Amino acid sequence: MTEYDNNTENKPDGPENNPRGGDRPHRDRQAPGMKFSPWFIILGVVAIYFAASFLFKDKVEELTYSEFRTAVEEERVSDLKIGTTDIQGTLKVTEDDEFEGDENGEVTFRTIVVEDPDLVALLNEKGITYSGKLENTLLMQMLLWLPLFILFGFVWFYLLRRMGRGGADFMSVGRSKAKIYAEDQVSIDFKDVAGVDEAEEELGEVIEYLKNPDKFQRLGGKIPKGILLVGPPGTGKTLLARAVAGEASVPFFSISGSEFVEMFVGVGAARVRDLFNQAQSKAPCIIFIDELDALGKVRGVNVSGGNDEREQTLNQLLVEMDGFDARAGLILMAATNRPEILDPALLRPGRFDRHVLVDRPDKKGRLEILKIHVRELVLSGDVDLDRIAAKTPGFAGADLANIANEAALLAARRGKDAVDGDDFDEAIERVVAGLEKKNRLMNQEEKERVAYHEVGHALVASSLPGTDPVEKISIVPRGIAALGYTLQLPTEDRYLMTRTELTGKLATLLGGRAAEEIVFGEPSTGAHNDLSKAADIARRMVKEYGMSKKLGLVSYDNEPKASMMGMGIESLPDYSDDTSREIDNEIKRIIDEAYKTAEGILSKNRDRMEKMAKRLLDIEVLEDEELKSFLTPAESTGSKK
Repeated sequence: MTEYDNNTENKPDGPENNPRGGDRPHRDRQAPGMKFSPWFIILGVVAIYFAASFLFKDKVEELTYSEFRTAVEEERVSDLKIGTTDIQGTLKVTEDDEFEGDENGEVTFRTIVVEDPDLVALLNEKGITYSGKLENTLLMQMLLWLPLFILFGFVWFYLLRRMGRGGADFMSVGRSKAKIYAEDQVSIDFKDVAGVDEAEEELGEVIEYLKNPDKFQRLGGKIPKGILLVGPPGTGKTLLARAVAGEASVPFFSISGSEFVEMFVGVGAARVRDLFNQAQSKAPCIIFIDELDALGKVRGVNVSGGNDEREQTLNQLLVEMDGFDARAGLILMAATNRPEILDPALLRPGRFDRHVLVDRPDKKGRLEILKIHVRELVLSGDVDLDRIAAKTPGFAGADLANIANEAALLAARRGKDAVDGDDFDEAIERVVAGLEKKNRLMNQEEKERVAYHEVGHALVASSLPGTDPVEKISIVPRGIAALGYTLQLPTEDRYLMTRTELTGKLATLLGGRAAEEIVFGEPSTGAHNDLSKAADIARRMVKEYGMSKKLGLVSYDNEPKASMMGMGIESLPDYSDDTSREIDNEIKRIIDEAYKTAEGILSKNRDRMEKMAKRLLDIEVLEDEELKSFLTPAESTGSKK
């Protein structure tokens, strides 16, 4: 698909760059919130102390013993409590005192006990009541503080529930975070998986081993310890792993690679050990590590000079994989979409020694996946799943799930009783090109430029052999930056492309730019995305595919090696500066020739381009039979490089 950009930023338009639903089953995860900290305990104890001091401490005035004797002789004290270290009581305040009393003119006082054998006789003489004071023992102080501790306990329990697992996380920081599903909790099996028949066959041996290990052990065979599921995002690797556990009816341990690594040194390794200990106690079972590349990146020199927690975690995983006995029925599965950055030690025989490709489905696979995702939808009679599968080449299972969901939402928004074919067509366009922006207003000159730009793409595509047929032309803005787009859909799945097909694709991408220059005499920024894609194709033709006669059958692909990437060292070109200059010249030559091809086609079909652009300006969308009447036959220059 080609589109007209309204700025100079690169705006991807493929389904892999759009939001989508996923094939993988829903996993309940803890809602993000506060994390437990030991400081909470310290702050709580301090708060209780100050609260108790504030709540239970009465206002007490300190008197010297001489002042106390004087007050006794003046009969201004009462209710004395005499202890071993101090005397407390009530004092009537006079004008000579430095402190104020309450509404009764009294205040509580305290003084230090001194050796005074005449005190009791003086108190009896003045008729002052007194008694001994029971000293506060530790037990009594605890009883006094008990209500506050109970209150704090309730508050603490409430906070822990609000924080999630709070204290449990802190006290069990080395415990594995794997989600454990018992054999009766894994409700997914191979009937819920489609489009990956070869992967299912590969994994069928694992299921047979878990169900009947004696069949393999009696001949001395050993099942692979580790199985690595490799494939693009959204192809259903996680779903496939759960389906294996469901078919075998064994417990399933599921964890992400990123959940092993924490900021505390040694935590990741402890979690790996705990995970394998739990799994061995429940064998036969399956351990599944999603996004293995987050944990298993190639080891190298730590440029920061610090301790690398991730490497320690990976080392522990390698040790555990060597240590467990596959005969116990413990199978380790993992998934990644970046196998090239994994440490070679993970991939050697005896560890992840079986690699299962979970690729994007072909047309038959897409059809089977669609049948699964429309089970719960109410479909009208005009929905042709075979046609939808044909219109979605390159879509992964997650993309197809997103299309089915978008179609259902569109039908509900429009008040329909069932999801029809138009809803699916609109859903495909929404996934590919983005949301329609009918309220984005363009001036007339911009609309004309966009119309000629999109017509240029369509005319060039219909004139060259091997290009995908044009299904629709629109100047209705979509997505973030697309002011218009030309939708091309392949008629079949393709795995190889010839040089003629690649140059035709280049000419199609440059057709919009050529149309602008022919009609308006100067280009605009709208071809930015087209130029970026064209440069990428031409660069691959020269550097990877050996399609330059001048440079010959040599691949100059300079991808960083896995052993270097782990060290943080950038890959340097392994060819000379002169060769680099020749590569740049060849890329420019291929693009220039493709542009001349597009320009020649549009010049010879100028009248057709004018008619199409005017019609497109009137109705904004060209499709179906009307589009075909304009495009067939378009005259080609016959110039193909």
